[in-house]
Amino acid sequence: MSDTTPGDHPHPHPGPPEENTTGTPPGRPQADNPTGPPAAPLRFGYGTNGLTDLRLDDALGLLADLGYAGVGLTLDHMHLDPLAPDLASRTRHVARVLDRLGLTVTIETGARYVLDPRHKHGPSLLDPDPQRRADRVRLLVRAVHVAADLGAHAVHCFSGIRPNDTPDDVAWKRFADALGPVLDTASDAGVPLAVEPEPGHLLSSITDFHHLRQELGDPAPELLGLTLDIGHCQCLEPLPPADCVRAVTPWLRHVQIEDMRRGVHEHLPFGKGEIDFPPVLAALGASGYQGLTVVELPRHSHAGPRLAAESLDFLRRAAVTAAKEAAAPPPAPTQALPPTAVAAEGGTP
Repeated sequence: MSDTTPGDHPHPHPGPPEENTTGTPPGRPQADNPTGPPAAPLRFGYGTNGLTDLRLDDALGLLADLGYAGVGLTLDHMHLDPLAPDLASRTRHVARVLDRLGLTVTIETGARYVLDPRHKHGPSLLDPDPQRRADRVRLLVRAVHVAADLGAHAVHCFSGIRPNDTPDDVAWKRFADALGPVLDTASDAGVPLAVEPEPGHLLSSITDFHHLRQELGDPAPELLGLTLDIGHCQCLEPLPPADCVRAVTPWLRHVQIEDMRRGVHEHLPFGKGEIDFPPVLAALGASGYQGLTVVELPRHSHAGPRLAAESLDFLRRAAVTAAKEAAAPPPAPTQALPPTAVAAEGGTP
């Protein structure tokens, strides 16, 4: 199928409803929430890459019934296939379902084999073959069009792994050049691109994100923003996750959230890793972030419905704890740890 054009798109989705602070779509009862609404103005979503055993309509209905405010929609062969025929018509159907259910959406482009059935996440924007890089560019351009038609608040993307025979400077230039037409499309559509630092990729950290911004001439945050994965912060960033949120607030356009352990890139259900979530949610609330905070458990589809329910309950309770801690008087100052102890605790295993 050829790339869609603006004339082929359905009328834009009416966009997100008025901000609510409950994590619950407007009009839905909250009586089943034993802890009350979170104090922070956060809207929680769940990623469809963790619900791949469900049809998309069933997955959306599940999330709405559970009380999620939105969905992180990964364009993949089982959920709004971006390469199958009649994308515009299928997108219109999804827009109607989202509107009926009161769900907002962000578009994810991390499908493992949507372009290449033999190479995970291939081809990337770093592929040595310009034709294969162009395949990824076309997918991202198409994702921006879908996002515009669904009223999505951002389109997520990533760099890919640097090929072994490619110097860093060549890889960064290749990445920046490939993003050019995607950013042009995003600018025309009014949908920000949100690049995710991914462990093991060329762009793997917040520092790398700022390097990309320099490569691109410092585009406006409304055009090129950041996808912050809270688990990735725990995995490899030098700052604690809550401090990472505060450090990237001007560029924050999309948030993924799950538990994780230091130095191990494994997405875990909440409570199975090392992250202290109330400070993270407090930082997100204080940042003024308006998008979705999307649970990212792509290897847990076998238990997707159960984990979707448990995850929302966990996040609501953590948000209530965050609000209570914020309202409490500050603790008495404590003596700082000696520098050697700080260095030891802050080191990476």
